[in-house]
Amino acid sequence: MSQHRRVRLFRNGRNQAVRIPVEFELPGDEAMMHRDAERLVIEPVRKRGLLALLKTMKPIEENFAAIDDPILTPPRG
Repeated sequence: MSQHRRVRLFRNGRNQAVRIPVEFELPGDEAMMHRDAERLVIEPVRKRGLLALLKTMKPIEENFAAIDDPILTPPRG
């Protein structure tokens, strides 16, 4: 069931603004806004996780020089 609540529009400088009631608060500090015909849609920006970021990256096609990688032993104390 969709909730509805009447809100007032006001001016903030040259911008039109609306206060979002607590029951409609979005997570985070950013949102995406778009118009859908006569509707104004505001959606939260989802923070992407590390796995999502890694999936967008392309593999490195570069050959790296071989290096000595000795196994270090912990110092005795």
